[in-house]
This record gives sequence, structure tokens and C-alpha cells, in this order.
Amino acid sequence: MPAIRGSDSKKKTRRMTRGLDEIVADLADPAHLARYQQYKGDASDLPGGGLHYCVECAKWFDTASNLAAHGKGKVHKRRLKELKEMAEGRGPPSQREAEEAAGLGVDNGVMTRKQRDGMDVDDGKGG
Repeated sequence: MPAIRGSDSKKKTRRMTRGLDEIVADLADPAHLARYQQYKGDASDLPGGGLHYCVECAKWFDTASNLAAHGKGKVHKRRLKELKEMAEGRGPPSQREAEEAAGLGVDNGVMTRKQRDGMDVDDGKGG
């Protein structure tokens, strides 16, 4: 069945890596990582038999030397920086924060004395 937006979007989706929130969960809880690796299926299908895995980048490598070279690279260091920022709470903004920055948040403002005096008070007698 063809992809809705063309074959390029289908390829991108297939190559999609784990999100930063999932990686933070992997680092915090080894059981979370074990469930993911078990979900990936047969280790013979993975590069290097699934032995050489970079947790921070969520990538498998075929040899230990390739994993070590990856650890020295710019892409890996950039990912470490992103994870550190996310752990400190300076990560990408939530949907609510983004809406507030765009001016869509709830802001009733401060009620002035003039507004308070002009309001009708309901005494509950109904009449």
C-alpha cells in the first residue's frame, strides 16, 4: 500500500529513532531499556548481533571499535548535551508553555479596584 504523502515520508518514518523522553526513561530505569531491547526482537537481525548499543543515541553498532569511535564524535556529544538539558528541565517546551508563549494562555489579569467596585454582588435573595 503506498504512503499517503509519498514514499519519502514512509522511509523517514522507518528510520525514526527513539525520542529524548524515551531515552531519559531508559537511562533512569534499566528495566525500561531491557523491555525495549526485548521488543526489538531477534538479536541476529540487529547490527553486531545486538551486542554494541549506545543508550544515549539509541543505536546499535556492528563492532566495539565503531561504538567507541561514535562515542568520540560530534553527534554523540550533541545528544549528551540535549539529554543533560532535558534532565535539568531546560529541554523542549511543553505544549502548554508553547501556547502561553504564543499568547493563547489563560490570562485574566489583575482585577483593579474600579472593576471590583463596579461589579454587582448577588445576595442570594433572587428578586
